[in-house]
Amino acid sequence: MIYSEDYRADVKHVNIPIFIPHLGCPNNCVFCNQHNISGVTHFDPNAVESQIAAALSSTDSIDKKNTEIEIAFFGGSFTGINRDNMFYLLNTAQKYIDSGDADSIRLSTRPDYIDDDILHILSCFAVKTIELGIQSLSDDVLSACKRGHTAACAEKACLDILEAGFTLVGQMMVGLPRSESAEEIYTARRLCSLGVNAARIYPAVVLYDTELYHMTKRGLYKPLSIDQAVQRSCDILEVFIGENIPVIRIGLCASDNLDRDSVYAGGYHPAMGELTISALYLKYIYQAFSSLNLNKEDLSGGDYIIYCPRGAVSKVTGQNKRNIKHIKSEFNINNIKIIETDTIEGYNIKIASAI
Repeated sequence: MIYSEDYRADVKHVNIPIFIPHLGCPNNCVFCNQHNISGVTHFDPNAVESQIAAALSSTDSIDKKNTEIEIAFFGGSFTGINRDNMFYLLNTAQKYIDSGDADSIRLSTRPDYIDDDILHILSCFAVKTIELGIQSLSDDVLSACKRGHTAACAEKACLDILEAGFTLVGQMMVGLPRSESAEEIYTARRLCSLGVNAARIYPAVVLYDTELYHMTKRGLYKPLSIDQAVQRSCDILEVFIGENIPVIRIGLCASDNLDRDSVYAGGYHPAMGELTISALYLKYIYQAFSSLNLNKEDLSGGDYIIYCPRGAVSKVTGQNKRNIKHIKSEFNINNIKIIETDTIEGYNIKIASAI
């Protein structure tokens, strides 16, 4: 199994994920059930080499000159696992780096499992990227989620990782207990100021067999609806793109194991990223029409073209043409045509009359 993520337009990024659910994690946060998220209920270190080899065999058709292949340890807190196991996994991955079959190692961990000793160990291997499960930089929210560390701990971990020369991906969540939009926007802005290289946004999802599930059942927590999760994620996405920080994932990854049978409530949708990006485009389309300085009577009955970046037509259109329907209804526009062009990049759009 491999999957790709976009960092730069000129380099394709491919991850070979190895899931190590809950290994090394001292906490059981109220929202967490890594077995459901990863689909892995048992971890066998001795199977890692065969997993990597099998995944690499599927990369034969990839243009490796323009592709960065990372062996990625996800799921648990990698830097908190048994030291012998950690060295075994690092050495196993390193063999594929040394042979030229992969380019680097990636791992995810917790802020309180980062220190100088750990960073020195990681620097002895081809570790390039550290993903840090920050979730929030509000102490009140962290306490409510039983994260087991403070915001100050997370901020220090970010700075130490960057100072040590690693690429830092900040993972944050929206809709956590006691979290409001203001706290989430603050977290995103603070991550930008700390210097994260990329980010992930995860709306809170109520999984079965978690404390959050029991809190929800007892009325102690109100989950986000899908629409709320999209809007809150959209607000955070706008913060990151405003600082030119790539958001490499929005929402939990759909899999055979994470589906509606695993989810009790909350912001889970298999196309959460697409919905969020479409919501942001809708906001920008609305602003673009408003900036024409024409009243609704002038716009009414007109035909317009929306120019957008290459590959963004479906996101600009919205699911089931939601964005187009909204704009046509709001401004009483007769017809909207969307055209992609190489002259526009990012989340930019341009509005023009079709006349």
